[in-house]
Amino acid sequence: MRKYLVFSAASIALASMISVAAQARLDRSCRQEIVSMCGMNRDAIRACIKEKRDQLSDNCTTQLRENIRERAGRNQAKEDTISDVAANGELISYGADPLQKLRFYRAAKADAPLIIFIHGGGWKRGDMDNATGSDKVSHYLSEGFAFATINYRLVPQSTVEDQAADIAAATAALQDRMQKLGSGPRHIFLMGHSAGAHLAALTATDLSYFRKAGVNPAALRGVILLDGAAYDVPTQLVTGNRIMQSTYKQAFGSDAQRQKSLSPTYHAATPNAAAFMILHIDRKDAKQQSDKLAENLLKNGTSVAVRAISGKGMTGHREINHNLGKADYPATTIVDSWLAEQLR
Repeated sequence: MRKYLVFSAASIALASMISVAAQARLDRSCRQEIVSMCGMNRDAIRACIKEKRDQLSDNCTTQLRENIRERAGRNQAKEDTISDVAANGELISYGADPLQKLRFYRAAKADAPLIIFIHGGGWKRGDMDNATGSDKVSHYLSEGFAFATINYRLVPQSTVEDQAADIAAATAALQDRMQKLGSGPRHIFLMGHSAGAHLAALTATDLSYFRKAGVNPAALRGVILLDGAAYDVPTQLVTGNRIMQSTYKQAFGSDAQRQKSLSPTYHAATPNAAAFMILHIDRKDAKQQSDKLAENLLKNGTSVAVRAISGKGMTGHREINHNLGKADYPATTIVDSWLAEQLR
């Protein structure tokens, strides 16, 4: 009777031990064999089996081998899932509208700074996946950042004000997601191209959008603007590229006060995000708008750097977005150095 009770206790102990063979499904005779040989000390059983495996019966050896193979398969499936998320990102909804989605790429370490990319498209088109370029995600992950690219509601079904609110709501959702993973970001960087540069600059200067979404503006460590040209909307509607005039009018309307309220240049008085990196190509209105925004930000004590990147026309405008992250593209080094400086 006593022997039976000993083996019953051993069976309970072995059944609960993942370390033996991934919740091993061993028959009773094999469990008894292991206890007879190795005892009931949970910490010692694994080492004992490894040392004395040649003394186990063929039946028990086969069972252990099959269980170990099964465990390896489960672990591989888990690793494949993690790799898939790393390669393709995690799709997250931050609102009820189908366009209120983002793709989040997790960093390797906890508390990594987060870069949030905002696509362009004239406020009326564009997508989070086809606007990031081929190297941004892999480059910034390799640099130790978490990375996200977001969709937002589009004009004319929604307004530019809605889009700015979406940027803030997406940021709040990302903070929540990272906190659930145990790694809430201490520093957030907004990065936007074209219309996305305008939205990044707007939400980083008119901080009411972030406050309404429950995001502490102090978390906004910096903003990277890629060839935007609508930082001063009223001026752009008068002097900007004629081809773009209908796009600007559709997005910003005819009310002068609304146009100013959606112009980052008119919100340059502090508080703002801590620092701005403004890049533009050889494009007249982009240079003028970038310089004016920088001038107003500097006048109010915000840290700003402006850099001209080679490239002309719409080809250069597309290239600054598509090529950022490539090792041989000059803007990549410029942005990397600036980011490192902000995180010192």
